[in-house]
Amino acid sequence: MPEKIFHAIADPTRRKIIDLLAGQSLPVNDVAGRFDISRPAVSKHIKILNECGLVIIRKEGRRRFCLADTRKLQEVIAWAQQYRRFWNERLDALEQILSEGQP
Repeated sequence: MPEKIFHAIADPTRRKIIDLLAGQSLPVNDVAGRFDISRPAVSKHIKILNECGLVIIRKEGRRRFCLADTRKLQEVIAWAQQYRRFWNERLDALEQILSEGQP
């Protein structure tokens, strides 16, 4: 699993940007207007998300539109699922052991 994706989604602002762009394409200025940080800071977050494939940037004239590409998040979910199964199996085994020890 690419480390860049985990780094990108570790930041709460970037997760909010992904949420915002998951269902709609917005100009960078509109995205920046939804956050209490500077436009350059939002642009930097968008650049990081774009570099790891979580946001697609499309140019129309002088405007840059952004849209989340959630396919990369599906890869993260699939990777995490294997550990979810592992821990569920371990917890089920622990529950079985604990229940066997009770009168």
